[in-house]
This record gives sequence, structure tokens and C-alpha cells, in this order.
Amino acid sequence: MDTERCEDRWVSVSAEVPLAPDPKGPPESPASDGGDGRKPRQQPARPLVVTGGIAALAAAASGLAVLVTLTAIGWITAPHVGIGTGLGGVLRTAAMLWLVAHHVGFTVRGAGRIGLLPLGLVLLPGALLAMAGRWVVRAGNVTRLRHVGYAAIALAFPYALLAGALAVASGTSVAAPSLLQAVIAAFLLALVAGGLGAARGLAPWSRLVSLMPARPRSIVMGMLGSAALLAAAGAVLAGASLAVHLPEVKAASDALAPGVGGAALLLLAQLAYIPNAIIWAVAYTLGPGFAFGTGTVVAPTGSALGAVPVFPMLAAMPAGARPGGPGWVPVAVLALPYLAGIFAGVVTVRIAPTPMIEAAPLWGFAAGTAAGLLAGLAAAFAGGPLGNGRLASVGPSGFQVGLVAILELGVTAALSAAAANWLILRPRGVRGDGSPRDRGAPGGRPPGPALPPGQRDETDDAHGHRIYVNPWGADE
Repeated sequence: MDTERCEDRWVSVSAEVPLAPDPKGPPESPASDGGDGRKPRQQPARPLVVTGGIAALAAAASGLAVLVTLTAIGWITAPHVGIGTGLGGVLRTAAMLWLVAHHVGFTVRGAGRIGLLPLGLVLLPGALLAMAGRWVVRAGNVTRLRHVGYAAIALAFPYALLAGALAVASGTSVAAPSLLQAVIAAFLLALVAGGLGAARGLAPWSRLVSLMPARPRSIVMGMLGSAALLAAAGAVLAGASLAVHLPEVKAASDALAPGVGGAALLLLAQLAYIPNAIIWAVAYTLGPGFAFGTGTVVAPTGSALGAVPVFPMLAAMPAGARPGGPGWVPVAVLALPYLAGIFAGVVTVRIAPTPMIEAAPLWGFAAGTAAGLLAGLAAAFAGGPLGNGRLASVGPSGFQVGLVAILELGVTAALSAAAANWLILRPRGVRGDGSPRDRGAPGGRPPGPALPPGQRDETDDAHGHRIYVNPWGADE
């Protein structure tokens, strides 16, 4: 049996066998075996429907408890900001914030729809759902990777029902959340976060990634590497803009005069909007930029802004018809996405180089396109309306950002993948001066590293010729 068939068979079997517990998890107690070396009697596994419902209720209750505490502090320090009065108003406000943390928009009477929501709050229910997913696979005795999807659905379905019930209960005559959006957003978040937590509960990420075939793994890692580089560039750009406009930010904070308790809540609100700011900065580097109101634009070539609400983070937006600073700054900002595309192509080829030189650009373009789609999806969630007036269009356009990102990242990743693949598998032959260039040949280059497992060297021989076998020659 050849090596490739053995490797493929090993991968397919490894995805089905029970996975070992996480070596980084808590060690088992020495007394768990009774002290006599005998294994304890295993407890019967609960049905996934029961464990999923319990985990969904625990995750929702934990998130609500945190938000109720923060809302109560805000109501004590500033009672006029609550929805309603008394304990009932505190609970409704906390339930509304819980829905906002799941990216559920709401409609305010007399103002319109509010959709510009802080993405940082999503981390709270996401982390709780990931821990809930890990508990489901352990309590439900899930030992196979292909059963993780069942555990995620068992968690997501009751979680979505709880979100719908909270959307109905928290609605008032002043503000009403979207019931349909609450059910769909909660289900998708629980499915993704709970599924990742359930998979992580079976084995470390390194082992889970190794179960993927080489080609999909190379595309996924190239996409994640490019997205991480774009996010880092966006974070640096947003931080630099905040540092440059620090006097304006301080003036906006002084104008609000929130007091001690209000200042703490204002700081938490700004921290929750940091992911939005990073995604807006990524859209800025890609070229389309973002808007803050109808007929406005903030882009590397210049900005056109109107009146902006008094919020400290908004004071960091560049507001000039021409970009400030040295002339090389816009050029460097616009060059960042191309560096991310180069990184995606190189990572894709380094993980799984293809023996066919012509196919390498295709895989690099696939990784860059995936990163571009991810950027467009993030841009679509990072913005939203602030009422029905002039601020009905706030944030980057998901379609424009995704299209430009696919072109910039995809084409650059395709070219860099082709170059990197050629450098790894460059053809052997004779130099122009007649000296050999084969690896290991007398007078040539030293022997290089062997090809990765599963790859074949399909380059020409030393004389530049290749013999093709005619499969129909025997019939003739």
C-alpha cells in the first residue's frame, strides 16, 4: 500500500475514533479510581436535548446576571437613562442590552431604527456559549467529532427560544426589539460559538486542525492569516488616529460631564465599540472607507463629514478634505491590504504546495477571496442606522468593502502563491552557462528539503523533455 493511500486512510479514521481528553485540562483526581486501581463506574450520559437546554439556560442566565448588575449601577448613578422606572425598568434595560449583545436591533418611538450596535458585547455571550458547548459534550458523553454538530444544535435551539421570549418580554412603548432578528441571531451565535466550544472540548485545536485535508487547511490558514494581518493594521491605524486627535477626544468627554459613575459606563461603552472601530479602519485601508451620515465619506483620499454626535471615539475620525500628515501616509495605508494578500498566498503555499505550477494561483486566489468575503461580512455587521434621519447610513458598506477586498486580496494572493510555489518547486535543469543546477548534482546546488508528504515532483528532466504515454497506443 503506497504512502498516500495510507495517509488518507489515517485521516479519515482519525476523524471517527474517540478523541482523547485535553491534556491541558484539569488532571483527574488520584482518588477517582477508589485507590485500588479499578476504574470508577461511568455515569450514564444525559440526552443531548436535556443537556442542551440546561446549558442554554445557564448561559443566558449568566449573561443576564452580568448585564443586570451593570444596568443597576447605571440606574443608581444616572436614573434618567433607564427605560422605565424601578426594578422593572432595570430588568427590561438589561434584557435589551442582552439582545444588543447578540446584535439585535430595535426601534425607538419617534427616532426610528437603531442598528449601530457594539460588537464588543458579542464577546460576553460568545464566551458563555463556548463554555456551555464544552459542558454539553462532557455531560452528554460525546466522544466523536462528527457528533459535535448535534450538540451545537441541541444548544442553539433552546437558546433561540429564550432569546425570542426575552424580545417579547422586554418590548415597551418606547423601544421594541426585533423578534425575528433575536431568534435568528441567537441561534446562529449559539450554533457557531457552541460548536467551537464543543469541538475544543474534545481535543486541542492543533489536533482538530490536523484532521483537515491539506488543501482546505492551507486555504483556511491563509484566510485567517490575512484577516489577522488586516485586523492588526486596523487596530494600529485606529489607535494612531485616536492619539492624533486626543485633544478633540478629551473635549468631547468634558462636554458630556458624565461624573464618576457615568464616566465608568462611558468607558465601558467605548471599549464595546472597539471592534467596530477596528473594522471601520480596515474599510479605510481597503479604500472604500465608511460613512457617518447620508452623503458623507471618510476615506484615505479625504473626508467629507457633517455634524457628528458628541461621543469621544467619534472625535478621532479624520475630518479634512485632504488627508493630513506626510504625503506617504495614504500610500502606506493603501498598501497594507496588498501585504495581507501576499501573506495569504505565501501561507497557503507553505502549508500545502501544489506540484502543478498553474494551479497555485487558483488556491491563493481562493484564500484571498475567503479573506475578502470575511472582511465584507464584518463590515456589514460593524455599521447600522441611528434613526430615520440623516444618520440612517452609518458605517462601511459590506458590499463595497467585500468586493474591493476580494479584488485586492485575491489577485495579490494569487500572484504571491504562484511565486512562492515556484520557489519551492522550481524546475531543475541546466544554467545558461552550462553548469548543472540540479539539487545534489555534481557541481550543482546542495540537496534541498524533500517535498511534503503527498506531493510529487512533476518537473521536467535535466534536458527539458517529458515523455507522455499514449493510453490508446496499445489499441492501435
